[in-house]
Amino acid sequence: MALHFLVDAPLGATPGSTVELTGAEAHHAAGVRRVRAGEAVTVGDGAGVWLEGVVVAADPKLVRIEVVSRAERPAPARRVTLVQALAKGDRDELAVQACTELGIDAIVPWQAARSVSRWSGPKLERGVQRWTTIAREAAKQAHRAWLPVVEAPVTTNELAARCSSERVLVLEPTASERLSDVDLGGGSAGGDDSGGNDTGVDVTIVVGPEGGIAPEELDALCAAGAIAVRLGDTVLRTSTAGPAALGVVNVALGRW
Repeated sequence: MALHFLVDAPLGATPGSTVELTGAEAHHAAGVRRVRAGEAVTVGDGAGVWLEGVVVAADPKLVRIEVVSRAERPAPARRVTLVQALAKGDRDELAVQACTELGIDAIVPWQAARSVSRWSGPKLERGVQRWTTIAREAAKQAHRAWLPVVEAPVTTNELAARCSSERVLVLEPTASERLSDVDLGGGSAGGDDSGGNDTGVDVTIVVGPEGGIAPEELDALCAAGAIAVRLGDTVLRTSTAGPAALGVVNVALGRW
């Protein structure tokens, strides 16, 4: 499979024109991945544009690519969001990386009551930027046409407010209902979702920290309309619960 690269600006290039990689992306392409003239590559802008091209010049400061073909891939008709509680170590970052590879559309940091990690002041901005960088690199590795958006952190009250417009699934090991039993109204990844009572409704997966979701938080979310669901009979780490749930949701929505 051809190497894939990302540019930060919208791509208006058409077959026969050229695209230039500069800065860190050029260094990564020529200095790290060692692309050479004549090599086939793909380039995207993270917003659906997908170019196939051939490298015509490669230098760590500038890589020029001649465009062979252009496609515009639509975003999924139903967005799936990961609300990931801040966790100790790098477990929340591992969740961000894996869920991006598996096709998550948006990522929302949540400072839950039992989150050991705390974001405030400059650390909040750095945290969002860190997750954005992780998601960008994971999307590039997975050859995704659309980059997930890392949104601003939410409070529990703000999270509860999402229940009015989204299908919010809270992962809770003690829940009686299994995620695989929830009717999400399947369909196709291309936007022709059909069936079930929730067709057209976006899905949000909520993952708590290592210590679990506090009872008062779970009560508040369920009172707002969220559904507590479990994944099998085992207790997963916060780094693996989100990716596992996303796999189930991808199948239910017809993405896989």
